[in-house]
Amino acid sequence: MVRLPSTRRAMVLLVVASLNALGGLDQLLPPAWSAPDDPAKLEVRIEPAGGVRAVATLRLQAPPGIVQTVLTDYAKWPELFGVRMRLAHLERRDDRVLTDLYIKHALLPGERRLLCESRELPDGGLVTTLVAGDFKRYHRTWKLSPDGSGAVTRAEFELLVEVDTWAPDWLMAMELRRNLETHFRILRERVAERSP
Repeated sequence: MVRLPSTRRAMVLLVVASLNALGGLDQLLPPAWSAPDDPAKLEVRIEPAGGVRAVATLRLQAPPGIVQTVLTDYAKWPELFGVRMRLAHLERRDDRVLTDLYIKHALLPGERRLLCESRELPDGGLVTTLVAGDFKRYHRTWKLSPDGSGAVTRAEFELLVEVDTWAPDWLMAMELRRNLETHFRILRERVAERSP
């Protein structure tokens, strides 16, 4: 058994205690990115095979068509996220759209390239998959359906992502949760701007 120096042990214990405390906050406080009448849920977990999976359910105050329009406005994708992102290339094909994005993460030096292909789902929503770049895996799905009268959208989100990096998955999971909370808040604002 390897014994760590006491300073290092103390630092490890502090990090573990902090992470446990942060995890407990999710049950005590409603998410800041959620509307008061929205039972929004976000779960972020590390995948055993590597990478991070995020699953969320949102209730957006607009019909699915408006939400679909915001999600498929590819030229404005960088505006939907709280990280620095630039769109280098956008190519529309018959039933899909290729986007070449460069993303600046707070935890990682430089930019990470994400070349992905997006297809609209026939019943409402969007599937985005990795084509190339600095990611090992990237698969994002939005499923949209009317909730109640049709003036509200139930949005189901799932993302499986693994960045080609030295950073541990637990750290990437913390950063992903923070980024998604910002993304959902911005998405909610953009949808509200387009609602009648």
